[in-house]
Amino acid sequence: MSTENRAQTEADLIVRRYSVSGRVQGVGFRWFVHREAAALGLRGWVRNTPSGTVELVAAGSLADLAKLRMALEQGSRGSRVDRVEENALAASEADTLGVFTIEGAW
Repeated sequence: MSTENRAQTEADLIVRRYSVSGRVQGVGFRWFVHREAAALGLRGWVRNTPSGTVELVAAGSLADLAKLRMALEQGSRGSRVDRVEENALAASEADTLGVFTIEGAW
């Protein structure tokens, strides 16, 4: 990929923060999110929160983020997704994101 194309790709990144509530902790949901996000080539992270939700930040194309949102709404085997909240973040947030990771995993 040329430097110009790479710059264009970086500039086109969209960043979203998601909060997923339901039965999403202790059921492999973070691993599910990691697998889905990595398969889409997204950058970002996922983690459990003290309130019982799963929070994630993902950067990628609008189409790939829409696919991730659909996966989040469906959930993993054993999970129950009651709600997915989505908020846009500044594109500059993508600068701090690397390969998609699970935070707080052993």
